[in-house]
Amino acid sequence: MSLKPRGSDWAALPLRKTLAFRLSAAYSLAGLILVVLATVSLYIVLRTELSRSSELFLADKLNVLRTMLRERPNDDDALHEEIELESEARRYQRFYIRLFNEQGAPIMTTPGMVDKLDLLALAKQTHDHSERPRSMVGKDGQPFLVTTATVAVGAASAHSDTVLIAIDTSQEEELLARFRLCSWVILLVTSVLFPLVGYRIARQGIKPVEEIAATARRITSTNLRERIASEGYPSELASLAGTFNEMLERLEESFERISRFTADIAHDLRTPVNNIRGEAEVALVRARTVEEYRDVLESSLEEAVRLSELIGDLLFLARAESPMTGLHRENVNVGELLTTVRDYYEASATEAGISFVVSNGAELLNAQLDRSLMLRAISNLVSNAIAHTPHGGTVTLTAANQEAALRIEVSDTGTGIPAEALPKVFDRFFRVDPSRSKNSGNSGLGLAIVQSILTLHGGSAEITSQLDRGTRVTLRVPALAAQ
Repeated sequence: MSLKPRGSDWAALPLRKTLAFRLSAAYSLAGLILVVLATVSLYIVLRTELSRSSELFLADKLNVLRTMLRERPNDDDALHEEIELESEARRYQRFYIRLFNEQGAPIMTTPGMVDKLDLLALAKQTHDHSERPRSMVGKDGQPFLVTTATVAVGAASAHSDTVLIAIDTSQEEELLARFRLCSWVILLVTSVLFPLVGYRIARQGIKPVEEIAATARRITSTNLRERIASEGYPSELASLAGTFNEMLERLEESFERISRFTADIAHDLRTPVNNIRGEAEVALVRARTVEEYRDVLESSLEEAVRLSELIGDLLFLARAESPMTGLHRENVNVGELLTTVRDYYEASATEAGISFVVSNGAELLNAQLDRSLMLRAISNLVSNAIAHTPHGGTVTLTAANQEAALRIEVSDTGTGIPAEALPKVFDRFFRVDPSRSKNSGNSGLGLAIVQSILTLHGGSAEITSQLDRGTRVTLRVPALAAQ
């Protein structure tokens, strides 16, 4: 038999099996992946923009030299300032320029370029003059971005010179190196913080689940009134708690129904059983005549019949309240149904001096009903009406179509029911007269059976009554089939 973990045993479980660990691991992994992706993306964007900035600088400087050589080829001072002096004025991102004539002889060179760059290797690398920027390493290990181009000299383009430009990108590489260092620090910190924060969030998230489990552990067959207070829960867990509470209500209702059934049996079966036992014990005290034994047997038989009817009623109520109980609906002619009841009770009514009236027009009504159950419900009402109507009274049975539903009424001019007793008349074993006469045969289950039958049909039973003026019971059944 496997045991479910209690709330206090969460810490004792292997860490990988707890929901909090799984959620925190998922949070941490997702967070780290997002941080890594964001960091890598930013690094790529930063590197691309720095490289693009250097390339634009080279292109801009090359365009300036090309313009000067084309429009002012004899302005040596301007070339000297552009090539030899401007670079000296820059503290960061130094650049170097060398100008060659058509024979390859250097015309002008930025001071310090020979010390920083291997010009022979640079010439080999840029021999195609494609103006495409290339990366290379200087003599001291600094990174450079270089380009070369052939530019026309003079407006008539009589001849052309070669321009070679190199820009020091050490500052960009240092910036990228600092960015990488910061990124590693961020990843290290987040790899520690994410699991801690994720575990805290996960524990808070599953706290309602632990409360639901704690409530479930307190529930037993004798304690079904526990409910989960879902206020403040997330919508998903609130829905789960609501479903759980509904299940508890159904279980409580089922247990109460079983308890009531058991109590009802003990409550009303004891009297006839004791009567049979008492009569048998008295009969066996001494020898009796045949007539005396016959009287005892007749009395015992009456009690046995009463006991059998009571057991039948109880079993019917138990089946009627079971969720598995189904109806055998059929198209029933309501007029024929009422006629059957009248034919059965007409003799009893006549013997009691009571007028039994069945209204006309019911023969035109048809409804989808369980015929035997509805016949039993109406018969119980008519039987009660005859039993509580004095000589000279009237019992009336009517049926009509009301708002797409079948309405059946059983009314009498009998003794009536006190107002304080009306809310309880559909309870099992309830009797307006508390005396439990053996001869009355009243078990107090008739109206309870009527209500169960109407509930099975999806309908309702209502009762109105006035003392010494009579009682009316109205049955409403939905889904009238045809008129």
